[in-house]
Amino acid sequence: MGLRFKLTLLILGLCFNAVAQRTKTEILILGSDHLSQVYKKDNPNTDVLTPKRQKEIKEFASLIYKFKPDMVMVEKLPEQQAETDSLYTLYSQGKLKLENIEYGRSEVYQLAFRIGKQLDLPKVYCVNAPGGTSQSILDNGENIALYKNETLELRKVVGEKYTALQNGTLSFKDYLIFLNQPESYNIIYRLRYITPARVTNGTFKNPDEMVDTAFVNPKYIGAELISVFKNRDYKIYSNIVTNQLREQPEKILLIIGVAHVGSLKNILNDDPAYAVIDANKYLKE
Repeated sequence: MGLRFKLTLLILGLCFNAVAQRTKTEILILGSDHLSQVYKKDNPNTDVLTPKRQKEIKEFASLIYKFKPDMVMVEKLPEQQAETDSLYTLYSQGKLKLENIEYGRSEVYQLAFRIGKQLDLPKVYCVNAPGGTSQSILDNGENIALYKNETLELRKVVGEKYTALQNGTLSFKDYLIFLNQPESYNIIYRLRYITPARVTNGTFKNPDEMVDTAFVNPKYIGAELISVFKNRDYKIYSNIVTNQLREQPEKILLIIGVAHVGSLKNILNDDPAYAVIDANKYLKE
């Protein structure tokens, strides 16, 4: 093979890599608590619809505007797309009173709709998938103490933040920024996707219909729980990438429960078509 031919191949390869890097779809995964579940009727500090909390939500959303996504995705099932389209149209026209609709405090309306309208996007895409289960069904087995102790540690961390929200010493802006720190969402990731593998020789306690117990191997009971969570994440991933193929956006903002952030980041980091953007690039400016 001649030197000139080798150089030509090298140049072509470099050009191909450069084009591939330029055409990667950027995706920013923004973790959120389910804000409608944070709400306590007898405590206005937990209500995102109060003027004070609306100001905080607006301040948080303004940080994300700078990413300038041309597609926003949310944790709602594709079967809910038509309903979501209708509500988003009303919201964009200023005709939707969130206090009058069920789950009007949800991050779908408070963050995704707000950001979509600000950026004049035509719709918000539903990419959730059925599946998942309660972490509490892993209740026994060898090394279960490791799992239970880690669960207690997570509850302690979350409990401190909830207490601060409830007494008004923590803003929703700072709470959402906290959730999107690696040291925060990785605690949840470890509890859901790492530690359970250490639990063996047990049985699930009161599993729901999302768990196909006919194929559960008690020897690997913790790994079986991980597979339930991961199965749902891969379905969400499928909904993300198929919507991207159809619509061809350059930048995607995915707003989803914080428990999914670590897993979906890992999945998308393995996909050469995507560049995963760290939320802190915008949250800590």
